[in-house]
This record gives sequence, C-alpha cells and structure tokens, in this order.
Amino acid sequence: MEQRYDCLIVGAGMAGAVAARELAEQGGQKVLVLERRNHVGGNMYDRFDERGVLIHQYGPHIFHTNSKRVFDYLSRFTRWRLYEHQVVANIPDGEGRLEYPVPFNLVSLRTAFPPEQAEKLEEKLVAAYGREKKVTILQLRQAPDPELAALADYVYDHVFVRYTMKQWGQTPEEIDPATTARVPVFLSEDCRYFQDEYQGMPLEGYTPLFLSLLDHPNITVELNTDAGQRLRLEGEQVLLDGEAFSGTVIYTGAADELFACRYGRLPYRTLDFAFESYPVDFWQSHGTVNYTVDRDYTRITEFKYLTGQDLPGTTTIMKEYSRAYTGAAGEVPYYAVINGESNALYARYKALADRIPNFHLLGRLAEYKYYNMDAIAARALELCDSLLK
Repeated sequence: MEQRYDCLIVGAGMAGAVAARELAEQGGQKVLVLERRNHVGGNMYDRFDERGVLIHQYGPHIFHTNSKRVFDYLSRFTRWRLYEHQVVANIPDGEGRLEYPVPFNLVSLRTAFPPEQAEKLEEKLVAAYGREKKVTILQLRQAPDPELAALADYVYDHVFVRYTMKQWGQTPEEIDPATTARVPVFLSEDCRYFQDEYQGMPLEGYTPLFLSLLDHPNITVELNTDAGQRLRLEGEQVLLDGEAFSGTVIYTGAADELFACRYGRLPYRTLDFAFESYPVDFWQSHGTVNYTVDRDYTRITEFKYLTGQDLPGTTTIMKEYSRAYTGAAGEVPYYAVINGESNALYARYKALADRIPNFHLLGRLAEYKYYNMDAIAARALELCDSLLK
C-alpha cells in the first residue's frame, strides 16, 4: 500500500508543531501529527474557564527569548502583548508577611532589611562587584566581609532552600551543592524575572498560536490518539498502523514509555494544580507569587496579570503543588530529575532510539532535559534545517 505521509510526528506541543510546520512548508512533506490529548499546544495549552478567565491549564507559560530567529518565526502565527514578568517571594515576617522580588535584588534588599543596614549592604555589594551584575551565593559566601557572607545565608534560607525542597522533594542534604552555589543576587533595581530581549504573551493566547502553526494543507493532526496504539517498533523497523513506515519519525514523548519502560521508569516531578476563582479584580500583587518559606504549594499564579484581560469583578488563581511522578493515569511528567543515575538510564533508552533509521528524539520528554519553550522551538528549527539539507 502506498505510504500516505512523509513524516510522522508524535506530539503537538512546541517541538512537534514547529517541526510539522517547517517540514510541511519548507520541505513540502505530508506530515501526520498524533496527539494523545484532546487539544494541541502541549503544556502551553490555554482555555477560558467558566468565569471567562483565560487560564493556562498546565501551569504558567511566559514567552521570552534572545533568539531573533525564534521570535520572528513565532511572530508569523501570533501578535504579541508586551508583558515583562515579575515574581515576588511571599514570606512570613513577624505577625505579618513580606513580599520582595526574586531573583533577590537591590529592591529585595531594601525590603528585607532595615534602611540603614540595607544601605550599608548595598554599598558593600556595589563596591565589591559593581552594579547590574549577578553575584552567586557561592561568591558571597567566599567574600572576606562577614556581612556579605551572612547575606548569602539569608538568601539561601529565605529564597532558595525550602522552595527547592518543595519543588524537588529533597532534604537540604540532598540538594546539589552546585545548584545552590549558582543561586544569584542581582545587583540591580531591575525587577523583571527575565532580562531577554524579546518578551511577551500571544495576544489571543497560546492555543490560537498553535492552531495557526498547524494550519497547513500538508499537515494532518489527529487528537485523542495514543501513538502507542498506532506506532510499533520491531527491531529497527517502524510500523504505522501495522504497515512499514520508511519516512522520518519525530518523537516528542517520554523516551522510556516509547520502549515500554523496559529498563525501568525515568524519574520526573509532576504537578497538581488547584484553581480558585474570586469576585475581585485582582487577588494578589503580581502574576506569580512564590511561597519560599511556608505553605504546601510552591507558588500562586494569577492569570489576568499575564494575559492582560479586562474582566472586572472576577479573577482566577492557581496554586501549584509538586510531587513525584508515578506514571499513574492523568499524571503529567513535567520536570526531569536529572542526576548521574537517571542520565545513565536515559542513555540506554536513547541508544535504542538511535538504532532506528530516520528516528529523532526531540523536546523535554524525549531528550530528558529542561528546555524553555523558545529553546524547544530553536531545537525543532535546527533539526528541520538538518533534515531539509
């Protein structure tokens, strides 16, 4: 039977959608995209809730990049709303609570400490390192001035350690010292969470962006379709619906699940989200508030800050809880737990995939890495560049 498609892509998230568009448009290829969920967009999927608030179903996604190529490429499929994300830490302070920007900066310093002490610390920091610099906790701890070393301990205790324990399910002893050492103090009054050249939100939302990306006569998208039921690997042969498939395969799902977890399951962290609506214009001070010291949740996101919706008298927030991924039905693997052991396990799965001709692992799950969305788009474009040479 004649093969209907030149390329099979598993997953309609950023990796799969960008690759599908490039191969269809630049390569003239017939592309079949199989998506397990009932929507496109992967974890960037957004929708209107029952109150009319545009929410991000799988947690907040804020676009930012220094890549002109990625920005220009995605700008073909959406207009942008200028949005520069700010995040604050909310911590207990005596009988009340305190909020200051994270990463910890000079504004945070002035909020966390009495005026005279903050001024003194700022003068010492600027004298030692200069303004607009990012200084790591390790650098501060190695400073000969004991007050700067003590500041490093403050940032570690109030911004980093307990938040990280909640996020990764670790004790302080289990947290990688190299990660701790890289925690920055930003000697600036710039309170933006990102300093990338291009920042913003899709004006109409992420889902319309993906619908536009995938809107091409050479692309067929099949939702509610588990690729495991359609795609079978027999040695180095790919079978699609029981027939040999000789075209390109781009797989963006979990690498261990591709091979039925034959060597064991790769460790991930998953997230539980609790959505709450309130009859107010805004519920909190910023789009994202991190709870770095107490509370069971890691952070609360209020979507109207991100989307800029003019929707008086109602708002929706989302509390985020982190826990170990078990592979149970309904769970989503969000963050790879990267260490020597898990990297070695992933390498065994990658070796199996590498034996299959024209088979490519692409994206967070398939490559077992943490990627921002712009980096995934860049990876997809680079892969297509090589495929279309």
